[in-house]
Amino acid sequence: MSISMRPSQALRLWQQVMLAQVRDGEPDLTMRQTAILFTIYLDPPPHTVRGLAAKLNVTKPVITRALDTMGALKLVSRHRDELDKRNVLIRRTVEGALFVERFGDGIVARALELPI
Repeated sequence: MSISMRPSQALRLWQQVMLAQVRDGEPDLTMRQTAILFTIYLDPPPHTVRGLAAKLNVTKPVITRALDTMGALKLVSRHRDELDKRNVLIRRTVEGALFVERFGDGIVARALELPI
């Protein structure tokens, strides 16, 4: 499905989605953390610190700090790769899947409220 939107409408939609996130008491993720989280949930696994850093064009410590925060919120979990102990695999969690689903539902709901 394709939609046509003016830049001002896209910005209003993004504002309304962000306001809803803040008001609903959802975890307060940075833009970078959100990008990492969506990459983990929307792109097929496996996900590694190294792979995420390359995809987002940031350093491995940036990914590690974001994962520390998201791990504390139970949005993702980390495990050593049994085949290569140097790698850390990032896994999805039920809590994280529900967060991403609610986020998507919020985007749809706010989009339906946009004036034509």
